[in-house]
Amino acid sequence: QVQLVESGGGLVQPGGSLRLSCAASGITFTIVRMGWYRQFPGKQREFVALLTNSLTTNYADSVKGRFTISVSRDNAKSTVYLQMNSLKPEDTAVYYCNVVTTSATYWGQGTQVIVSS
Repeated sequence: QVQLVESGGGLVQPGGSLRLSCAASGITFTIVRMGWYRQFPGKQREFVALLTNSLTTNYADSVKGRFTISVSRDNAKSTVYLQMNSLKPEDTAVYYCNVVTTSATYWGQGTQVIVSS
């Protein structure tokens, strides 16, 4: 059974930092890429960052230079991180991790990030 468990969201002041984590377990097919998306109230989910299995990264223009995606792997699970620095109020959203395998696409449950003074 595939599980994606997210953590690390919360309330932070503008200019602050947060690190999101998403632990993916139970995946038996090859992971092609792992990434993060976010959703603003009343809007569609939008791309934030991704990391492919060849270690290629891609970022939305709005987060380039502020956010960094990384992955760690062990025998039991793969964990994707999103280090978010210099946060702005417009980064406030629900953040979802995304795992694409050769068989299926999986989503985390979402974690709320609020940037406010």
